[in-house]
Amino acid sequence: MSVKIKEMLDRPEVLLRGNFACAGCGLSIAYRTAISALERPIVVIPACCASVIQSLHPHVTYNVPTLNIAFAAHASAASGISRAKKRRGEKVTTVVWSGDGGTYDIGVATWSGAAERNEDILHFCYDNGFYSNTGAQRSGATPRGASTTTTPTGKQEKRKSITRIMAAHDVPYIATASIGYPRDLYTKAKKAGNMEGYRFILIDAPCPTGWNSDPAITPELGKLSVQTGYFPLYEVENGKLTFSKRGMKYRDPDKRLPLEEYLDRQGRFKKMTLVQIEELKKDLQFEWDMLLRME
Repeated sequence: MSVKIKEMLDRPEVLLRGNFACAGCGLSIAYRTAISALERPIVVIPACCASVIQSLHPHVTYNVPTLNIAFAAHASAASGISRAKKRRGEKVTTVVWSGDGGTYDIGVATWSGAAERNEDILHFCYDNGFYSNTGAQRSGATPRGASTTTTPTGKQEKRKSITRIMAAHDVPYIATASIGYPRDLYTKAKKAGNMEGYRFILIDAPCPTGWNSDPAITPELGKLSVQTGYFPLYEVENGKLTFSKRGMKYRDPDKRLPLEEYLDRQGRFKKMTLVQIEELKKDLQFEWDMLLRME
């Protein structure tokens, strides 16, 4: 059940003023919404934009205990924190907060091990589809056709399905969310925070700087990603997939907005040919077909 907006507004602010986030940063919206839903969070952050926007020592804009760790070590560090706190009888929510580079690619080994052990960790991946902190290189999350500094003519490969890879680990809870629907994100974060075991939430977090999009339309891009079928919203609990209320109707391709409405708002897709756009549409429908098998 969706939470009341008043509850969200009454929660403590977890990202203070003076941070270094870019204008229209999807990461900052995702962080404020998701982390504020949790009780006593301790956040582990690998190398990513989230490790930069917190400002310089001794000034810190994250209003929760935070550990900055190496790119590939987030889940192993979080495993140690979670076990140590349990041994001491302290009830906390141990969080991994990483970008797609640290989840889809460099961090796979440690989160896969932690997921296999079913460590008591809540792992958020804010997904902007490339390595934003180091110069906008392509990642496993970059969609086919998107321009990055390492794929200037557009990425040739399809986007990796990190949630289906995570589902293969048989973890208790997996969800997707978008900053365009903050109540849905908050509700899923709160639900996951009250569970135990390895939980994973993938958040669609537009990046105006890397996407060459208007900072003012970041939330709108979040909505369009769902409404065009680019980013399905769902939960997987103990292997059972359920589409979220906000994303349910987009199971039907005829009810989705044209994908071009999403692509045309972003400079990273300007070089796409009609053939590449059709290939991307096939990629998206393939992912929907695979998800529908999990219902």
